[in-house]
Amino acid sequence: MLETDGRRLWDSLMAMAAIGATANGGSSRLALSGEDAAARALFVEWAEAAGLTIARDAIGNLFARRAGREDRAPVILGSHLDTQPKGGRFDGVLGVLAALEAVRTLNDQNIDTLAPLEIANWTNEEGARFTPAMLGSAVFTGAMPLDDGLARTDADDISVADSLAAIDQAGDTPLARELDAYFELHIEQGPVLEDNGHTVGVVTGGQAIRWLDVQISGSAAHAGTTPMPARRDGMFAAAEFVRVLEYRVSETPGLLATVGEMHVPNGSRNTIAGDLHFTLDLRHPQDAVVDTAIDDLRDLFDGIARRRGVEYSLSVHWRSPALPFNHDCVARVRKAAAALECDWQDIISGAGHDAFNLARHCPTAMIFIPCADGLSHHEAESIEPEHAKIGADVLLNAVLARAGRA
Repeated sequence: MLETDGRRLWDSLMAMAAIGATANGGSSRLALSGEDAAARALFVEWAEAAGLTIARDAIGNLFARRAGREDRAPVILGSHLDTQPKGGRFDGVLGVLAALEAVRTLNDQNIDTLAPLEIANWTNEEGARFTPAMLGSAVFTGAMPLDDGLARTDADDISVADSLAAIDQAGDTPLARELDAYFELHIEQGPVLEDNGHTVGVVTGGQAIRWLDVQISGSAAHAGTTPMPARRDGMFAAAEFVRVLEYRVSETPGLLATVGEMHVPNGSRNTIAGDLHFTLDLRHPQDAVVDTAIDDLRDLFDGIARRRGVEYSLSVHWRSPALPFNHDCVARVRKAAAALECDWQDIISGAGHDAFNLARHCPTAMIFIPCADGLSHHEAESIEPEHAKIGADVLLNAVLARAGRA
């Protein structure tokens, strides 16, 4: 089993973290910004020094290719370099730089692969500047039309197309081209590995996600002149909805619910809330469990609405089915982790990743390592250097097994 250079990997991570460094130890590199351009340029410099050739596609996905002995579809490994506005130093970037470290190690050992290897940096994975998240991989795989992706705009009405042109990151590498497989190393972004004392998570797939919109229609009225029994208060109805939601979800192990946004149109301090909208995010490893929960919530919400004299609607905004990863690729990750004598476990990804888009296009697997307290999308995001090395070791050996050693 091959081992990467943990010090070299950590030094690369720290050098990349200096681009867009924040006051509290994080990183801020919004997609296709000046900071993102600088990060891409540094990665290209390192990749070319490792003998890799650089290519880009029309949505700005960046690929660094190491030739194989055979003319066949490449094995891709990578992640993303963009961050949240005040994100951490490891979310995404670990996957790109661990992939680079894997290639550097192959160079050090004079090992060729049968299949070509490519390191991918996917555009706008975070969705912090342009929506949706995972935009670059969605366009690459055909889940989103190219014209749609290029037309997306940020809060200042600047389009993806204009941003790509401004930093010269659009290319002509074909979209949706054939790939042999895709492997992605990432921090867990949750506490499971740390709580269980494991250093590697073998990701078997992604959980089912439903984004729902709940609209409540009550009646606005004066806060000081309307007796409580006469009110059709949208806010109090929403509060009961959310309380019942939490109770229902707590009955099902593994089911997660989040109310992330709540809006009161024309809200006023001394006006009873009439109309109100809130978002609901439901997740579980099984589609049937999420769908059953939605049916149950409709029944529970019906009763609350009748008692409170309000009307409501519950609609599905976005549906992402549970996604199992490729059996062969997952098995290669397990075998590498076991051979390296890692403390590992199977795990389901709770967050979305570019790997989800790639899994619908080619055989795919992911590897997780722990992050301190499960914290991510935060300046205090932290990992242990030895965990970064172990993750890179597992990545290297799984990829080498898939690509074939010449």
